[in-house]
Amino acid sequence: MSYLEFRSISKVFPGVRALSDISFKVETGRVHGLLGENGAGKSTLMKILGGEYIPEEGELIVGGEVRRFQRSRDAIDAGIAIIHQELQYVPELTVMENLLLGRLPSKFGFVQKRQAIAWTRTQLQKIGVDIDPLAKLRDLSIGQRQMVEICKAILRDAKVIALDEPTSSLSHRESEILFRLVRELKAQGKVMIYISHRLEEVFTLCDSATIFRDGRKVADYPSLTGITRDELVNRMVGREISDIFGYQPRELGETRLEVRGMHGRKIAGPASFSVRRGEIVGFFGLVGAGRSELMQLVYGADKRMAGEVRIDGKPLPGQGIRDAIRSGLVFCPEDRKEHGIIGCRSVSENINISCRRHYRQAHFFVNDKAEAETADGYIKLLRIKTPNRQQKIRFLSGGNQQKAILSRWLAEQDLRVLIIDEPTRGIDVGAKNEIYAVLYELAAKGVAIVMVSSELPEVLGVADRVVVMCQGRITGELQRGQANEQDVLSLALPVSDAPQLQAA
Repeated sequence: MSYLEFRSISKVFPGVRALSDISFKVETGRVHGLLGENGAGKSTLMKILGGEYIPEEGELIVGGEVRRFQRSRDAIDAGIAIIHQELQYVPELTVMENLLLGRLPSKFGFVQKRQAIAWTRTQLQKIGVDIDPLAKLRDLSIGQRQMVEICKAILRDAKVIALDEPTSSLSHRESEILFRLVRELKAQGKVMIYISHRLEEVFTLCDSATIFRDGRKVADYPSLTGITRDELVNRMVGREISDIFGYQPRELGETRLEVRGMHGRKIAGPASFSVRRGEIVGFFGLVGAGRSELMQLVYGADKRMAGEVRIDGKPLPGQGIRDAIRSGLVFCPEDRKEHGIIGCRSVSENINISCRRHYRQAHFFVNDKAEAETADGYIKLLRIKTPNRQQKIRFLSGGNQQKAILSRWLAEQDLRVLIIDEPTRGIDVGAKNEIYAVLYELAAKGVAIVMVSSELPEVLGVADRVVVMCQGRITGELQRGQANEQDVLSLALPVSDAPQLQAA
C-alpha cells in the first residue's frame, strides 16, 4: 500500500523549469531509489517534500491526505525527515545540541544538561555511532557530521525518511552502519527514499526506483529484479557510457611537484611525494587517514610544522594560499559548500574570483566582458546546468557547484599543479565521465594532478600511480599496472573494514 504519493508536481525558478509533471508512489516498508544526473530535479523534489519549496502545480499525498507544506516545520510535524546532500546543521553547537535542537530537556527554565548528555550518548550507542555528544559539529569530519544528520532523522521517529547521497562522505564502517539502519527502518515499516549515484548501493538496498532527467520522470521501475546497471545509466544520461573512467595513457615529463618532509599538527609524521608533468597521482585512504590534511598543508591552508614544496624545481616563495596560486598550484576542496563556493554570489563571480586579477584594467577596474566570456566558456565546456551566469551558485545542484569550482582553476592562466579532493563526491555518472575527461586533458597539457578520493574504483580507474595513507602516514605507493583492490586496501588498513552489502 502506498503511503507517499507525488501527483503531477511542477516547480519553476526564474529562468528554469526545475520539475515538470512528476508523479510516482512509494509504498510502506520499501526503499525507493531516486536516480538522475546532477540538476535533474531530485533534490528539488525532496525540498518540496521537506517543506522548503512550494510547488506551482500538483499534489503531495502523505498517509492518504493531501498535504501542502508551507515551511519545514509542517513537514517535520507530518513525520517527514529529509537528510540533504548539503548538510543542515549548526556548526557552533555540540552534537547533543544539534540532535536535541528545540527539544532540550529543561526544568524551571534551566536545561538539564546531564540528562541530555546521557540520553544522547545512549541513543548514539544504540545506533552504533561512536561520537562524543559534547563535540562541536565544526570539529567533526564531514562523515561524522553526516552520521549526526542521519541520527537526527532516526531519533525523530519519522514515518518518511529521505536520504540524499547519504554515503558520499562516509567511511566504510559508517556506510556499513547506515546500510544496517536502512534495513532496520524498512523492517519497521518506514517509507524510504534513497538518492545515490552509487548504483551498487541502489541495487543492494532499493526495492524500486524512479529516474529523472532534466526535471522530468523518464522511467519507473516497480522492481529492480533483472534490471542492469547499463540500462539505468542509459536512462539517466540518455547515452551509452561503457567505460565511465575512459583512462587515456600519456607521456609523462619531469618532476613538476615535489613535496619534502611535510609535517603538520594533523599529520603523524613527515610526508614526501612527487608528481611528474602530465601525471595523475591518486591518494587513497579511509576517512581519517590524513589525505585532506596533507593536501591542506601543501596548499598552505594549514600551518606547517616542517616541510617544503617545490614546483618545477623551485621552492614556493612563501607558505600561504596566495603564494601557491601565484605559483600555479591550486586546490579544489572536499567540502565545496563550506570551503569552495561563495553561496551568495553568482556562478560567474565564483568562476572568476581567482583569475579576476588578470582582467583588471589600470589596476582598478574589472574587464566585465572578459569575465563574462570566461564564465560562459566554462559553463559550456563543463555543461554546468544554470539558467545563466548571473544565477546565485547556491541554487545549483552539488555537482554543478563542483564544476564551477573546477572552472575557477581551469581559468588560471598558468596552471601547473591541480590538487582535487573528492572530485566526484555526490556527482552523477555522466558528470563523472566529463570531469575525468577534463583531468585527462589537463594532464595531456603537462599539468601535474593530485586526486584525493575515498572511492577505490575511481582511484584505480583514473590514476597513473596510487599513493596510500593510513593514520596520518604514507604507507606505500603502486604504479597503475601493479595496483589492485587487495593490495591498496592492505596498505590502507591492516584489516579491511569494507561494508559487506547484502541484498535487501
